[in-house]
Amino acid sequence: MNQVICTVDVVLLTLLADGLEVALLRREHAPFKGVAALPGGYIHADADTDARDAARRVLLDKTGIEAPYLEQLATFSGAARDPRGWSVSIVYYALVPAAMITQAERSDVVLASVDRLPPLPFDHSAIIETAVSRLRSKSQYSSLPCHLLGKEFTLPQLQRVYEMLLGEPINKVSFRRKMSEMDMLEPADGHFDTAGAHRPAQLYRLKPAFHRQLRLVERGF
Repeated sequence: MNQVICTVDVVLLTLLADGLEVALLRREHAPFKGVAALPGGYIHADADTDARDAARRVLLDKTGIEAPYLEQLATFSGAARDPRGWSVSIVYYALVPAAMITQAERSDVVLASVDRLPPLPFDHSAIIETAVSRLRSKSQYSSLPCHLLGKEFTLPQLQRVYEMLLGEPINKVSFRRKMSEMDMLEPADGHFDTAGAHRPAQLYRLKPAFHRQLRLVERGF
């Protein structure tokens, strides 16, 4: 009886000026050796506490990145997705600021636009599509987009992230009212953004309670 292949894959997303990008690595082994793919690996039953622990380990090993926020996306399975045999992949997605990827120890991580993906192995294109859809949907009613910024940011910077993910402009007054309603931010006392010609802007950060879990509201934008 053939064994089922059991792995984890991670969709690591970040935001650049041109839009949403996903982190890829060239595969070191067959099948699809040399082809860009999502960071992934086998679950280590003797070492991994659970699937999330396996995803965190794989992401750190493959990219040098320990993502502050990591959420389970879905399970992908079947006999056709891997030429080696019947497989199950428990997929997670993570959001990080672009600087976290460019400053990582692994220089072989490449970024690709989620709208212009290269040919990918297995069902990685479908996995990325599912992750992007989940991100854009949850951006309407959660604190999820905050994880694409650094630890501190201005409200206009955060509004721009929401607008890029939702694909439409947001009224400034409505956005600030929604941020107040969500009660997820706190001012970084004494910290201001002095870039630009205007007066320094107050910097904000996520409240500690929402570093590893989301702030959710019933009514979105």
